[in-house]
Amino acid sequence: MTLPLNPQWTRRRFTRAALAAGLASAAPRALPALPIWPLKKKDKRPPAPEPTRVTGPESLRAHAAARGLLYGAAVVPELLDVEGMATQGTTDGYTQLVGAQAGILVAENAMKWHALRPTPQSFDFSQADRLMRFADLMGQRVRGHNLCWHEGQPSWFKSTATRENARQLLVDHIQSVCTHFRGHIQSWDVVNEAIDPADGRPDGLRKSPWLELVGPDYLELAFLTAAQADPAARLVYNDYGIELDTPENEIKRGQVMLLLRRLKARGVPIHAVGVQSHLQATGPQPGAGLVTFIRDAARLGLDVYITEMDVNTRKLEGGPAIQDTVVAKVYADYLGMVLREPNVPVALTWGLTDAHSWLNTVDQPWVKRADGAPQRPLPFDDALNPTPAFYALRTAIDHAHISQPQPAAAPAPTAAPAANPASEPNPDPNADPNPNDLYKPFPVQGSPTTKPTAPQPHK
Repeated sequence: MTLPLNPQWTRRRFTRAALAAGLASAAPRALPALPIWPLKKKDKRPPAPEPTRVTGPESLRAHAAARGLLYGAAVVPELLDVEGMATQGTTDGYTQLVGAQAGILVAENAMKWHALRPTPQSFDFSQADRLMRFADLMGQRVRGHNLCWHEGQPSWFKSTATRENARQLLVDHIQSVCTHFRGHIQSWDVVNEAIDPADGRPDGLRKSPWLELVGPDYLELAFLTAAQADPAARLVYNDYGIELDTPENEIKRGQVMLLLRRLKARGVPIHAVGVQSHLQATGPQPGAGLVTFIRDAARLGLDVYITEMDVNTRKLEGGPAIQDTVVAKVYADYLGMVLREPNVPVALTWGLTDAHSWLNTVDQPWVKRADGAPQRPLPFDDALNPTPAFYALRTAIDHAHISQPQPAAAPAPTAAPAANPASEPNPDPNADPNPNDLYKPFPVQGSPTTKPTAPQPHK
């Protein structure tokens, strides 16, 4: 859900912060000062403490792998020195950091429609392929983000997509993209952010271009098409605003769960639900409602992925040290809670360093701090030093449930879905109903399995 990287953040800005000796012995930003006292002739000063190691076996990637988990981050492929890494000659600190810390990568924007589809008839995979090459060099997995979203459309979409051709556009796009990366993607965010109770539909579906042009069965069509095109990938529904126990989040969380149940009841190939986890440093925090949601997903046979975690500090008063302390606590509390659940095998942050965070590059009032200082939402700061959030994240991983190997994705359908199944006759009286008949209006208030809780006061 990020916007393109602000052009003022150039490689020059990041390269100046590269670690002179690599990351083999990176240390926290500040170490405690040694005591000073008069030395007698035979006294010896205590040795300086060893720098805290954060790479190799002490990296987030290694700690996650030890628990059977995947930790990763969103990246911008243009910022990676892929050529230098290929020759083992890169001195770019950011590139080294991404390779050292992440076991799985996701492109912030390079796999969205606007990046892949310069025209209705053509595809541009250059930046996405760059990411895939880097991941291959570093032995990393890759998530695909995303195949169907109400935003991130190319400029031609609005004037080109119609009710007559939108279904075919969606099928062609998913088939082409998934086939291009077939066998190399760990998971796809097949449909992103399709629920919005504020739009007033009883089924909770967002009034998106896909809903308007294709109909409510576009979700089913997208998953069926993706499963046929890349049967090895795990297929994910991804959304935000379902983490808290506020009334608004409870209602949306309930609508998402009902959508998942509808898809499962129809035999639609779906393997996980993504909880984006864009959290706030102030105000209500995730709690029992999300845990119940995760366990309800497990009963449906679904994993839960933490897909886009960061912590917004816009309303938090205080300098960098206060930001770091509060952000670390959010990481500790949140990941300490969700990673204990056995069906949460994947966690990604939306970026790895503060300098790359969308919260520091988007020019919008909802990300601007009153003191003008940058936010500190991620495990590493803009000088590539680990923040307290790094240590909180690593500790949460160390206490996570030991995950078992993920089961293989469900077999692909034997035939690709029709370009317009809703318009085809159904001669068999015992056959499944038309997909358009699935989404009947019904009232929903809150999670089907969680009693609403009193709203928590905002700070």
